[in-house]
Amino acid sequence: MIPTPDLTPDQEAQAEQLAERILQASRDDIRGLARLLVSKADHQLLGRTEFEIRDRVHAIGAKALHAALEGRKKGGTTAPA
Repeated sequence: MIPTPDLTPDQEAQAEQLAERILQASRDDIRGLARLLVSKADHQLLGRTEFEIRDRVHAIGAKALHAALEGRKKGGTTAPA
């Protein structure tokens, strides 16, 4: 498991808001990922499918970064000093 930082209560609230924005922006990507995985037999999960999964996960990560930046531009969070 990847460790997560300890947050202040304010940061935790911001994280929850950001998580919701990321989930909304990525819902179709996550559904597509699930559909891809269900469509493959066990022996097809590695190799080519693994790269397709990585591409989809990278797209979700890009949307997460975009949501974080948009939130900061709109005053949702503040940049560290």
